[in-house]
Amino acid sequence: MKRKPIVAIIYDFDGTLSPGNMQEFGFIQAVGKTPEEFWTMSDGLAEGQDASNVLSYMKLMFDEARKNGITLRRSDFKRFGKHIELFDGVKEWFGMVNEYGEAHGVKVEHYINSSGLKEIIEGSPIAREFKHIFACTYIYNAQGEAEWPGIAVDYTAKTQFIFKISKGIFSAHDNKKVNESVAEDKKRIPYPHMIYFGDGETDIPCMKIVSMFGGHTVAVFDPGKPGKKAFARKLRRQGRASFITPAVYTRDSKTFKIVCSIIDKIKADHELGLLAKG
Repeated sequence: MKRKPIVAIIYDFDGTLSPGNMQEFGFIQAVGKTPEEFWTMSDGLAEGQDASNVLSYMKLMFDEARKNGITLRRSDFKRFGKHIELFDGVKEWFGMVNEYGEAHGVKVEHYINSSGLKEIIEGSPIAREFKHIFACTYIYNAQGEAEWPGIAVDYTAKTQFIFKISKGIFSAHDNKKVNESVAEDKKRIPYPHMIYFGDGETDIPCMKIVSMFGGHTVAVFDPGKPGKKAFARKLRRQGRASFITPAVYTRDSKTFKIVCSIIDKIKADHELGLLAKG
């Protein structure tokens, strides 16, 4: 039986599927800060110590929680995730795309590639839709409380997960299999079968890699923020994004039309490849 081609749709989270940073939907308020105060403190820590922005926000979350008597167990993070706001149509998006893929002879898989927190995303209303979530995590002590960053995902670290998705590797600590040479036709998901969704600076290296190897890139923007559209246009102008679209995920959206057309192309290219081998 001929195996269906797999299409991987890989999403950033903050600004791509959600209109804000995930910490802004409960955690920051719980520690008595406004989003502006929290991110100013985080940026100041990173700049003052010449440190990673990601590690700085993870430390600040840890410090502020402890200062306010808030425990940070996996269950606590997941509880904050329940309140994440999502762009219009996101909750229904995955079912629509899966249905379209099935009807057109491809299997669609969804992945997260984020500099946010995996534990918060796991508590979100859409967590079950993803084949795997690649994101930052903490290390937990014997009492189940966060005590140290386990994985910090910055803009360059995000690129490793593109290679892992291609080879079907879901272990975060693996650094052996991911570097093994695998022929393109032996990869679980070839790069031309990838669609990368992003909205910001941290997505540029991933967009560059996916595009370079024949995949497809989509820059989304919050339709309520003119500056975001200008940035998306810049990504397209620079060749980082193949398409730009408002972050609207309804059935009648431009976003859905783009993805359906890419699925059609991937399926057609796959069939042509089989014919060429015959």
